[in-house]
Amino acid sequence: MMKSLAEDEILRLAKENSPRLLSKFKNLYPAFFEKLSTIQQNLQNSELIFCIYLKLNLTTKEIATYTFVIPKAIQNRKNRIRKKLNIPSTVDIYKWFDAI
Repeated sequence: MMKSLAEDEILRLAKENSPRLLSKFKNLYPAFFEKLSTIQQNLQNSELIFCIYLKLNLTTKEIATYTFVIPKAIQNRKNRIRKKLNIPSTVDIYKWFDAI
């Protein structure tokens, strides 16, 4: 039950584009960031937050809405994060994030 309340709060913080999202997510899912850092140590906070959005399975359109940018900018960010994390273009990025 607690997990679900925490997950609701994470989603709320994501929708609000809250600066508290990163620290809250790190507290709840430290292993997620450990796995990311084994793949790529030099991710900036903005990139980590973007990874959280992908981990939450938010669509390009939803991320664009919450972060006040156009969907094309989100597509570009997905491509950049793919390159940084060496995610093959044949792999569904959401499935990749779901697996870590």
